[in-house]
Amino acid sequence: QVQLVESGGGLVQAGGSLRLSCAASGSIFTINAMGWYRQAPGKQRELVARITSGGSTNYADSVKGRFTISRDNAKNTVYLQMNSLKPEDTAVYYCNAEIRVPVTTIPYDYWGQGTQVTVSS
Repeated sequence: QVQLVESGGGLVQAGGSLRLSCAASGSIFTINAMGWYRQAPGKQRELVARITSGGSTNYADSVKGRFTISRDNAKNTVYLQMNSLKPEDTAVYYCNAEIRVPVTTIPYDYWGQGTQVTVSS
């Protein structure tokens, strides 16, 4: 069984910073891409940032230059450093990972439980 556990959300004033972490645990063979998505009230879930196993990254236009995604493959952990936060960044942030477990040949998508980020103006 695979679990993704997020931490680091909270309440911050506009212009502030937060760092999210997401650790994968369980019966893991390999982890391909990892990423962060967010969902604001009344809106669809959207990709924030994604990083491949080789370290290639891509970002939503709305966060480029402010957010940085990174990963520690030895710890099966992905991070999201969020700087210059804006009220419109307020959302529940979800960790995602493409994980292949033993005895399977293809990876599956796994999701964390979500962590609330609230940015006050």
